[in-house]
Amino acid sequence: MGNASDAMQVSASGMRAQAARMRIISENIANADSTAREAGGDPYQRQIPIFDTELDRASGVNRVRMTDVARDESEFTLEYDPGHPAADESGYVRTSNVSMLVEMMDMREALRSYEANLNMIENSRRMQERALDLLRR
Repeated sequence: MGNASDAMQVSASGMRAQAARMRIISENIANADSTAREAGGDPYQRQIPIFDTELDRASGVNRVRMTDVARDESEFTLEYDPGHPAADESGYVRTSNVSMLVEMMDMREALRSYEANLNMIENSRRMQERALDLLRR
């Protein structure tokens, strides 16, 4: 039964990683329309989760985890709004580099990955139950 248990551990780590990814995406979406607080300042900068694998030496299983969050270095969008408090001397306001389309696609992918890991856990549990049923006979 070690294999099913290992699969469940790997899938659980994948679910935790995707949940962390969804939190970052949610933060990006919540700040998509942000501007700087002062003239010439920087608005919210899109965050990108960084993942890595780690070996569980006890079980010999590789698990995934979010190790860091990086800033997306793509350009901010400029909007002409001379009356805005964050407008520069030319009347332009720097807005966040978050693209709602990209965030929604990332969220969909993260949700599907989360669901796939959940299905793997359910299948592993069923395999363990079947093995126990066979042993009882």
